[in-house]
Amino acid sequence: MSANTTATQVLFDAPGPRGRRRILLLSVLSVLLILALIGAGLWQFQRNGQLAADKWIPYLRRDYLAFLGKGLAGTLEATAVAAVIAFPFGLVLALGRISRLRALSTVAAVWIEFFRGIPMLLVVYAFLLALPAYGVTFPRFWMLVIPMILVSSATTAEVFRAGIGAVDRGQNEASAAVGLTHGQTMRYVILPQAVRLVLPSLILALVSLLKDSTLGYVVSFNELQFQGKTMVSITRFLVQTYLVVSVIYIVLNFLLTKLAGLLDVRMHRRAAEGSGRR
Repeated sequence: MSANTTATQVLFDAPGPRGRRRILLLSVLSVLLILALIGAGLWQFQRNGQLAADKWIPYLRRDYLAFLGKGLAGTLEATAVAAVIAFPFGLVLALGRISRLRALSTVAAVWIEFFRGIPMLLVVYAFLLALPAYGVTFPRFWMLVIPMILVSSATTAEVFRAGIGAVDRGQNEASAAVGLTHGQTMRYVILPQAVRLVLPSLILALVSLLKDSTLGYVVSFNELQFQGKTMVSITRFLVQTYLVVSVIYIVLNFLLTKLAGLLDVRMHRRAAEGSGRR
């Protein structure tokens, strides 16, 4: 097998001419079906008067934009704070799970598997309903952000663990040969490479955090989804409000996903350049 064989080629047989025609046909039919559904939806909206200009013009008003802008700021703040805490915590959990200390590895593994397996909504409800029953209360912001941190740290830990495992094992042998301890090898050699490898995945983890922030409505935190819900109760424009909110989320997620893709391409290009110099 040649060195240029990709993982995709190893796992899946490349389609022949007939298979490619079938894929092309299915792709075209899928696009046509999606366009038909969009057209049907627009026709239904038009029929019910939902596309009338007077129902959309208010969203160009400064006060409406400021109201949604406040929610967007809350969403970005919750996502940013959760990421700043969850990602380093996830790295600590990953290091704990691969630790040679059995007790530490067990504790980290239990933490990761528990918070990976539990829906974040249940964690939010625990902070909203269960903990206050025992006298433990938090501000609304932290009732949303702490569950985001707990769940994201567990999933991010596995991302970091995969990144550490992806670093060439020869790096450990080379580090030992120059006299570095296991801790020094991990700190100065393995971790910098692992973080670079998982950087695109961390950007995609931001997308998940951004989506998780929509649970802020449960604790009445002023994030974008909650502000949209409040605006619906004021304007009675349900379709218009949630379409505008959805477009904002789609744009944010698209930008983050695009950034992850660019980082992934850049890292593969650097890896290819490094291989070419050897």
